[in-house]
Amino acid sequence: MKFAAAALILAAAPAAAEIVAEPYGYTVDGTEFEGFVAYNSDLPETRGTVLIVHDWDGLTEYEMRRAEMLAALGYTAFAIDVYGADRRPTSMEENRQFSGELYEDREMFRTRLMGAVSEAAEIPGASDAAVMIGYCFGGAAVLEAARAGADLAGFVSFHGGLGTPEGQDWSATTAPVAFFHGTADPVSGPVELAQTLTELEAADVPHEADIYGGARHSFTVFGSDDYDLDADQASWLGLQMFLEQHLRGA
Repeated sequence: MKFAAAALILAAAPAAAEIVAEPYGYTVDGTEFEGFVAYNSDLPETRGTVLIVHDWDGLTEYEMRRAEMLAALGYTAFAIDVYGADRRPTSMEENRQFSGELYEDREMFRTRLMGAVSEAAEIPGASDAAVMIGYCFGGAAVLEAARAGADLAGFVSFHGGLGTPEGQDWSATTAPVAFFHGTADPVSGPVELAQTLTELEAADVPHEADIYGGARHSFTVFGSDDYDLDADQASWLGLQMFLEQHLRGA
């Protein structure tokens, strides 16, 4: 397993990459959004598209860095914006407000997610198949898109918010769902994860979960108190393997 994983990483690393990384403006339902696109312009075609949904603090350097990391692996990365081009939270209160508005209005939430999925076909370096990933609030957004029936090759939640809203289910989900989660997550713990996996099993939705003992809520977020190097590296490798299986094979 370790040798196969190492070979995957080496095969994914471009010899001489020219990474293009730039803001990308788009419109959904009359609202302007500003995302971020990264891809390797030296490749005749990329290995597929990965949409990244930001955390509750909006699209920041964190998502941009992840996008560039994916571009270095040969993928086209599209870090989407679900708040609006002129709405960047600047405090914990605004984080709660902006994310809370979308949790309260699930129809608007889905419209913005689906609009970004449609826009992904138009970005530089776009591919036919795409996977959506997200961190924390972004992980919850990924699961919202999955339940909404987004036409994607897969969905990946990193320490995402769990719990299926009343009136929703997984009957429209048509692609595999993967979870990378910590057992010490105080926001959405192992009990909530087990419930979500049970729902997916009952709905006959392909799913998988990598669980890291002792990892807390934001274990992938560089510089945070919860950052866990081992869990971060393991989940990043797990993502690469998921993309190899479900995106490149789509």
